[in-house]
Amino acid sequence: MSSGHGATCQGFGPQTPRDITNPYGRNPSRFQIAPPPEEMNLCNIHTHTNAEHMGPGFSIYAGPGDHGGFRCSGGQNLSPSELSRPRRNGARFEGVEPGDTIEVHWVYSSCNIAPGPGLGSCLSDACRNPELRVESQVFLVVNDPTALDFRDFVYMGTMRNGLSQARSLPTGTGNPVVFLGSTTGPSYSQEICSPLQVTWSVRPRCARLDITSLDAWAAMGNIFEEIQSHGVRQLVTAPDLLSPIE
Repeated sequence: MSSGHGATCQGFGPQTPRDITNPYGRNPSRFQIAPPPEEMNLCNIHTHTNAEHMGPGFSIYAGPGDHGGFRCSGGQNLSPSELSRPRRNGARFEGVEPGDTIEVHWVYSSCNIAPGPGLGSCLSDACRNPELRVESQVFLVVNDPTALDFRDFVYMGTMRNGLSQARSLPTGTGNPVVFLGSTTGPSYSQEICSPLQVTWSVRPRCARLDITSLDAWAAMGNIFEEIQSHGVRQLVTAPDLLSPIE
């Protein structure tokens, strides 16, 4: 389940994604755990189709490549209704269908910045080396109005104590596993590493999310310009590229 067969990159700090049930890692790089999200600025929200991490609730291997990763358990037991996608006028959130798994990343920065598109929004000319934190939740996407509504977790101009914040973060899916890592996405692998230092907080179980709420987020014209789910970085398994989970 690792990414490719070349030599692993050398001299980089700990990398992500990983199996959050395995605490072992021997990357020597250490940096401070970032502050909690309520003490930082939300700078970006984006999604990946299939989970990049592997965890107790999302351990079904979806294959290699940019569209691999892991799926939530329970996806194979959905009804035809749950797997249908309602027709609606307006924008559609692309790259995900009912029955798919997505991993959502709420990215927080220590910089005094405003939320915006891409990870470039998390730094500025005056703040080029911020502390970064990613809150992560994996969802099973379904057609079900009783499932979670993604709009409860978006930005919509929310400010608390002068800081940009998500409206809320998911709860009830287990205590997050917190560890040191990097940025993710399909441009990185075990051979091509990310140089950025990120504190990760990954919830271990899946939650059900209504597909129509993702479409509504795209239709709202969200400030992140997110209208499509992204590909995944394959699981990092080399101990030299992983931090120990305390």
